[in-house]
Amino acid sequence: MELKQSLNLKYFLGVLLLLNMFAFSMANKTIPTSSINWVITEAKYTRLCSTKKILTVNGLFPGPPLYVHKGDRVIVNVRNQAKYNITIHWHGVKQPRNPWSDGPEYVTQCPIKPGASFSYHIIFSTEEGTLWWHAHSDWSRATVHGPIIVYPKFGTTYPFPKPYAEFPIVLASWFKGDVMEIIQTALETGAEPNKSDAFTINGQPGDLYNCSKQGTFRMLFDYGKTYLLRIINSIMNEEVFFMVAHHNLRVVGMDGAYVKPFKTNYIMITPGQAMDVLITANQSPSHYYMAARAYAGVVYDNTTTTAIVQYSGNYTAPSTPLFPNLPNYTDINAVTNFTKRLRALASKEHPIDVPKSFDTELFMTIFVGTCPCGDTSCSGPNGTRLTASLTNISYEQQEVDILQAYYKKIKGIYTQDFPSKPHYVFNYTADDLPDNVLTPTRGTKVKV
Repeated sequence: MELKQSLNLKYFLGVLLLLNMFAFSMANKTIPTSSINWVITEAKYTRLCSTKKILTVNGLFPGPPLYVHKGDRVIVNVRNQAKYNITIHWHGVKQPRNPWSDGPEYVTQCPIKPGASFSYHIIFSTEEGTLWWHAHSDWSRATVHGPIIVYPKFGTTYPFPKPYAEFPIVLASWFKGDVMEIIQTALETGAEPNKSDAFTINGQPGDLYNCSKQGTFRMLFDYGKTYLLRIINSIMNEEVFFMVAHHNLRVVGMDGAYVKPFKTNYIMITPGQAMDVLITANQSPSHYYMAARAYAGVVYDNTTTTAIVQYSGNYTAPSTPLFPNLPNYTDINAVTNFTKRLRALASKEHPIDVPKSFDTELFMTIFVGTCPCGDTSCSGPNGTRLTASLTNISYEQQEVDILQAYYKKIKGIYTQDFPSKPHYVFNYTADDLPDNVLTPTRGTKVKV
């Protein structure tokens, strides 16, 4: 009897093992893992009549697109052959239970030192649409960035008619100076960093800038076809208005998710945002400017970057492409009228699961205040140093990343007293703020 029970148990365990192996095999088939190799290196680029070296991935500006399908897993092997520390962040990718590959320097990882390598394991889960990747150390993201294109899962399709073709549109900043020196000077003096000298569309400033006409980015449209523009704002600081002359846009997605479609003749896109926009080539065959310029900040680049939409076919091209009527730099109504129309698609195929209860509530304020400079005078307001803060706490960078310190129980790296709400209650959107909130405290505080 005991022998029979033993044989039955062995048989059961054997079947269980085979089922586990089968499930693992099927998981590997449905969630393939591919491997990509990137090299961080300096490359020479000429813009605005001068040449300089910039930090790049594989020598490209913008960097290489990452193409995946919903639910994919990708390994990106990064080798740093430049002279600066660097990390890469996968902006908008949720990375469930995988914080080690998220990328913020000294938060989830120590930087990749010159000559070193690191493999990022990227897990795509619910994302679908357009996102982007970028460096997450110093100001290296000014030139180290690129698109992430997440196609629908195999066997499914878009919640709108499939476009004839698609174009990534990467908006970025261009500085004549060395971006690392610019941010270092700002940190040393306490002043705001210099504004950029130009904006770019897919690496090119456009022909409104000096020495830039020849390289202006162009897109070829066939009349009657609909195209998907995957627009990414990788500009360092400015929100921008974006338009295509004489063409309507149909917004269908934002930040790796679909939205309820709506028509508009412009979009307002903030730094870090990505939008999926449909455009139909239904105008008279000609040349049309695509343009972007800033919505005003405290210090902002007031130039305009352009690309050209060029229809195919036989026609007499204009001497100058038609220009869009962009909103004014300070048009807050244009901003409000656009942003209030953004709503999640929330369809049966693309549901939105909003938690109806929660365990922890955090009320946070984001603020740029000032700190005293001790015995010396800084270049910020009234001789102080500009200081960013979260809930009136300015982050202090440590020599060990916080995630490692948490899991390895390394003491002295952070404290667990990040507040659940601001210490002071005040008008959080006022132009003039009380003195007791203008100067933040410093620390490395977390909420566990």
